[in-house]
Amino acid sequence: MQAKFAIIGGTGVYDPALLEAPETYQIETPFGTCEVTIGRFHDKSVAFIPRHGRGHQVPPHRINYRANLWALKEIGVEQVLATTAVGSLTREVEPGSFVIVDDFMDFTRSRPLTFFEQGKVVHVDMSDPYCARLRHHLRDKADQLGIAVHACGTYVCTDGPRFETAAEIRMYAALGGTVVGMTSVPEVVLAKECELCYATVCMVTNYGTGLSSTPLTHQEVVEQMAANVEKIRTWFFAVIDELDGPRTCACSHAVSGQGELTKGEN
Repeated sequence: MQAKFAIIGGTGVYDPALLEAPETYQIETPFGTCEVTIGRFHDKSVAFIPRHGRGHQVPPHRINYRANLWALKEIGVEQVLATTAVGSLTREVEPGSFVIVDDFMDFTRSRPLTFFEQGKVVHVDMSDPYCARLRHHLRDKADQLGIAVHACGTYVCTDGPRFETAAEIRMYAALGGTVVGMTSVPEVVLAKECELCYATVCMVTNYGTGLSSTPLTHQEVVEQMAANVEKIRTWFFAVIDELDGPRTCACSHAVSGQGELTKGEN
């Protein structure tokens, strides 16, 4: 039960599809149980977690992010590609487009944000929150596959599960946000604490409140994701297929010996 690569599927991405001989495991962690499916893609072992559960059962503020990332670390994962559905904060980023985000703003209020709550104080570096090396692979493969992408952008993370108000959308845009969603934090932070390479591709499903004349519904988000899920799967597995050799980024030593993820420290 080992894998070096993982995909975390967001809204609309609930199954691994392209994996051969997939088997599902219940992995016990200090933070609860995590369900992980592991299978083969060509010569690589790949893990898959549906962030919201199969059938979209878990709202964003109730996702057990710590159990998910701990489980991936436990089975040997080193590199993670994640999907997420987002709203656009600007007219230039249209619904149906993809954004490979490179930074984030955290407006969550009620989520555990770290593995290091006891013992040593650990300050993880977030100068490159979404692994630049993985982002470059995603961008290059998108070009090869003819997938149009925005190669960078800032993800604004809110608690949810409600959608944002028009005033909030204006504020996030004024602060420099590109897209808004409900799941990237603390997932990206915990991945860095686990010293994993982690990158997120955002699927823009709608304009933020106030940028469109019609009210937003969850069904609209699901339908937009469904229209692009095969493209995302093909893209991700094509990237994983080419991820060979050592990790040359700083992700593998992000904590820099400040502490270790042990059951005794958490």
